[in-house]
Amino acid sequence: MILNNVRVALTDNLVNISVKDGKIARVSPAPFNDETGSFDFDPDSYRDAVIFPGLINSHDHLDFNLFPALGDKKYNNYTEWGRHIHKTYKDKIAAVLNVPEALRVQWGIYKNLLCGVTTVVNHGKKIKTQNELITIYQDCHSIHSVRFEKKWKFALNNPLKKSKPVAIHAGEGIDEVASLEIDQLIGWNLLKRDMIAIHGVAMDESQVKAFKALVWCPESNYFLLDKTAPADRLKKHTSMLFGTDSTLTGNWNIWDHIRLARKTKLVTDGELYNALTSNAADIWKLNGGGIAEGRDADLVMARLKNNIPATDTFFELNPQDILMVLHNGNIRLFDEELYPQMKGMNLESYSKIYINGTCKYVQGNLPELMQKIKHYYPEASFPVI
Repeated sequence: MILNNVRVALTDNLVNISVKDGKIARVSPAPFNDETGSFDFDPDSYRDAVIFPGLINSHDHLDFNLFPALGDKKYNNYTEWGRHIHKTYKDKIAAVLNVPEALRVQWGIYKNLLCGVTTVVNHGKKIKTQNELITIYQDCHSIHSVRFEKKWKFALNNPLKKSKPVAIHAGEGIDEVASLEIDQLIGWNLLKRDMIAIHGVAMDESQVKAFKALVWCPESNYFLLDKTAPADRLKKHTSMLFGTDSTLTGNWNIWDHIRLARKTKLVTDGELYNALTSNAADIWKLNGGGIAEGRDADLVMARLKNNIPATDTFFELNPQDILMVLHNGNIRLFDEELYPQMKGMNLESYSKIYINGTCKYVQGNLPELMQKIKHYYPEASFPVI
């Protein structure tokens, strides 16, 4: 596959990319006129396009993305929120959980793919799926939290999992309880395992030094707590990653989360971009997260926005702006605009959908999935038709 003359996000640099066997084979400032690929896209079909590595969502609960946002006040911590929603929204929770887990997980996968996410770190028990649409990263030791996991001390100090990093909710609150939980977690890390904290709203600079990385989930934080982690201070001492959490506490569209994060001005544009790409790839030991020879060909191409500089377009994107999503060099989603370019491609495995009036072709039968979900949960609402 040859992609000539595309602009790299956050820069105004034109590049030409050759993809072969699921990897980025070559990156050059000059067009590849001396070679051909299985798909050689006509640059005129995407004259105003920006390209970037497939996004890495470092925190989601894939089986929880059929839920509406649940909560009607601001909470002191996640345990207070948990007690409240299970009492107040008992029937709504039961209605969603009536949907078989496999269907809920598959929608969580599509939720991410439609936004240009090619890797998602699933938090919770390991899920079984035959999905090949995106990478589901589960090669870490997932512990929910100090308060919601009864045997967390044993889990944290399980010598059989010493080599795996621990991903755990930490400091998800604004009160002293949330802060003390962080100290408790640090104190009980007897094996000195690599820990990746999630949320960190109550975390301070001395505490964050004990963590290899922090997954920042600002939209979820503001919804629950009306406050987010002090990313401007914490970023000085650890690696910053980015996560959405599930739709229990936030919008399905990761781009809304990204814009909210940018609006806080707690991190620079470059730091936010890296949290979604290179930083996450480094922490999770992935071969994606960048546009360079030898990297996995996880790439997203999107339309440049009118009257917005190429350097700012990335932060103004939405799912309807995405032209193509490549995962391991395979086309998982493409815009109707590129349909004429798909010569010789078997499109029987793709389904036609609309996002905000824009036609897309996505691998798999998404309309059938939504229909199956509605059979169990008629109130299910989807952002696509």
